[in-house]
Amino acid sequence: MLAFPSTYSVGITSLGYQIVWATLAQRSDVDVRRLFTDQGDPLPRRIDLFGLSLSCELDGPVLPELLQNQRIPVWSVERSDEDPIVFGGGPVLTANPEPLAPFFDAVLLGDGELLLPAFIDALQQCRNAPRQERLRLLSQVPGVYVPSLYLPRYDSDGSLLAVEPVETGIPALVEKQTWRGSTLSHSTVVTPDAAWPDIHMVEVVRSCPELCRFCLASYLTLPFRTSSLDDGLIPAVEKGLGATKRLGLLGASVTQHPQFAELLRWLDQDRFDGTRVSISSVRASTVTPELGRILSKRGSRSLTIAIESGSERMRQVVNKKLTTEAIQEAASHAKNGGLTGLKLYGMVGLPTETDEDVQATGDLLLNLKKGTPGLRFTLGVSTFVPKAQTPFQWQGVRPEAEKRLKRLAKTLRSKGIDFRPESYGWSVIQALLSRSDRRLAPVIAAVGEGRNSMGSWKKTYRAALNGELEPMPGPELPAPPPWAEVIQEEWSASRTLPWTHLRGPLAPERLRDHHDLALSHS
Repeated sequence: MLAFPSTYSVGITSLGYQIVWATLAQRSDVDVRRLFTDQGDPLPRRIDLFGLSLSCELDGPVLPELLQNQRIPVWSVERSDEDPIVFGGGPVLTANPEPLAPFFDAVLLGDGELLLPAFIDALQQCRNAPRQERLRLLSQVPGVYVPSLYLPRYDSDGSLLAVEPVETGIPALVEKQTWRGSTLSHSTVVTPDAAWPDIHMVEVVRSCPELCRFCLASYLTLPFRTSSLDDGLIPAVEKGLGATKRLGLLGASVTQHPQFAELLRWLDQDRFDGTRVSISSVRASTVTPELGRILSKRGSRSLTIAIESGSERMRQVVNKKLTTEAIQEAASHAKNGGLTGLKLYGMVGLPTETDEDVQATGDLLLNLKKGTPGLRFTLGVSTFVPKAQTPFQWQGVRPEAEKRLKRLAKTLRSKGIDFRPESYGWSVIQALLSRSDRRLAPVIAAVGEGRNSMGSWKKTYRAALNGELEPMPGPELPAPPPWAEVIQEEWSASRTLPWTHLRGPLAPERLRDHHDLALSHS
């Protein structure tokens, strides 16, 4: 059973979920069924595996409910030999699985292209063995983390000291696995019922060479990899266009593929007339009139670029190698190429940000609108959330971000800018899930269906602090740290992080160097 913690229309739009499902479905020794929160495939008589693909922190707390609905014990330590092995993967779990770790038997850290087959092969070798023997064998597969074989250790004040194996022979450090092939992923399902209807998605690049200091998509997926044009991209596009006339080119920085100009010229051929092409996000400095012209010709009405801030100082802090002039030129090129809209993404609450930096964002949008009349501007703004395995993992959410979102709304909406802020409150919950350790698991279990209410999260966390929640089974853990310490506090370099036993592409020392370099621009 392969689950997605949202509806079918959302889940089937996830390229990661599609690829995991297709990888399993292609095996003769696996009968895979899909499960979403609103529907699912017919259930087999027996479930040996229950998998979850997780790409967003806020989706994680759905897991206990999914398990209960399948009559699977919520806590891994309470499962018997007859219960399925519950496993998960995706960027959120690869970065920091600890808040959800007590619900999982195994977590797959990294790219699934090699990791998933190795995981299934290992299970097939011991499928009739007792549960604990199967888990020990899985722990020997590179990139497979078995939480029950590790125990957090705390001092008398409740501060985390280490997360260590419970017995000899278990790896002390579990490292994320990286696919280095010349082909990346593309859609295996095209359906009108998806959130992006009838679209064939093709992954052009993985990771990003820019390394913005807050960015999980950059740091967690290093190194920057590109799909081969002739052996990967063109065959993938041709295959998809046999089923649909809508193509989506995906990646954190699609236009930085070294052969992107060639791909664009190939898509400019007359035989693709009637095909609609969209691009997930482009680097502003790579926008050209030619890019605008071809995308306009292929049915796109707008481009999307991430600017992070209108302040050049802030862009230096986050390592966004982008000038104001390049942003202005991108708007001009988009309009001259025939596009009618430009979508920009930014943040508030970044480390060292001031009110003047936020004002610079408002000023930039107003200047862009004035300088390129007729182009429709949309600004999406989120609150900075510290992500594990990035240089800004030691930073916290800044409370003043909420007022700064309101300030930008007041500045821009009256001037005809379509301003789309993300909820500050839900950014706080993202940070709670991103930075916590296993002590959050009882909160996740207890909040239940109240997970869609900010008040329920705060009330349940307060109950955990007061020792009022039912403890999870297994070794007793201290109460979680105060709410503000997890969410808002800037952590010291000497603090033991909840994911200290898990290793991403860069060691903590390298990430700290990048952190200190970023703040040297403040």
